[in-house]
Amino acid sequence: MIAVMICGVSSCVKKMAQDVSLEDNSQFVNITDVIPDVILEIRYFGTYNFVGTRIDGYEAPTALLTRQAADSLKAVSDDLKRMGFRLKIYDAYRPQKAVDHFVRWAKDVNDTVMKRYFYPDLTKDVLFPQEYIIERSGHTRGSTLDLTLFDMDKEKEADMGGTFDWFGKESHPDFCGNPDTFEYHPSDSLTAEQFNNRMILRRAMMRHGFKPLHTEWWHFTLENEPFPDTYFTFPVAPIKR
Repeated sequence: MIAVMICGVSSCVKKMAQDVSLEDNSQFVNITDVIPDVILEIRYFGTYNFVGTRIDGYEAPTALLTRQAADSLKAVSDDLKRMGFRLKIYDAYRPQKAVDHFVRWAKDVNDTVMKRYFYPDLTKDVLFPQEYIIERSGHTRGSTLDLTLFDMDKEKEADMGGTFDWFGKESHPDFCGNPDTFEYHPSDSLTAEQFNNRMILRRAMMRHGFKPLHTEWWHFTLENEPFPDTYFTFPVAPIKR
């Protein structure tokens, strides 16, 4: 047991927090159990990703989140369905062994199989300094996910003006616009519709407690995540209870 001290104006109240096993998935859920009509395209279970192979720790093409994050995502989904969109998820919980796989790949500068698809303008020696690859990921704490919009009228993904996991400034939420005011800056690189689609997703996620990342339009973390310092190790596989 770990003692946590919460101090008020005139007194301190001691609370006890339970140690969490890194292999314990009891506080996680299958996203499809909470949002049955969510669309999954789990890129790291397949080979169409920046590495070019299935990533360690992905035993099934499914998506997991903490209960709190999944409940908040359900509220996002309900909002967006009223606007004609469904959610499409590329990645959610990511085990530490997957992050370790990314690190090993990034250190092998000769492995550039997927360069033209995801990082044509970069050399692999900049991936660590520019923090495209890091040794710890918010995904591993279980309340972070990567997602986009599916336009139900058009019966295809909404046009975001760039692909998931593109390494470059084009992926930044402030590319061709101000993500704080949602104002588009006319450009030949990103259309008003593409920028607006990014902002539709951003606004919906932020309304329900998710915070964005300044370098990836698709990446969001539950602001009050339940395990802010825990990096889990159990694999991505359906949770059965």
